[in-house]
Amino acid sequence: MKPLQPLLERALVYVCAYQGTKLVGFSKVVGDGGVHGLLLDPTVAPEHQRQGLGRRLVETCVEESRRRGIEWLHVDFEPHFAKFYAACGFSSTSAGLRNLKP
Repeated sequence: MKPLQPLLERALVYVCAYQGTKLVGFSKVVGDGGVHGLLLDPTVAPEHQRQGLGRRLVETCVEESRRRGIEWLHVDFEPHFAKFYAACGFSSTSAGLRNLKP
């Protein structure tokens, strides 16, 4: 497992959900230093999915990003997550992606 500190240092927003002391969900937003943010890693433990937790994590990221001056929040996702992100208020756009792994 990678150390978390470098990830936390680069995050504009980092949101965690706990059940007691157990981490059951998280998400983060990284910024470009301007008005754009990128929502990354919204994740919910399988036993806590389909209960609205993912949407609450995303909405908290949206609210905190807005508070920090972000005007455009981007998210990249696989097609099977389209309904989830639409329910969170995201619209689809054309974008390019390039894999930089050799």
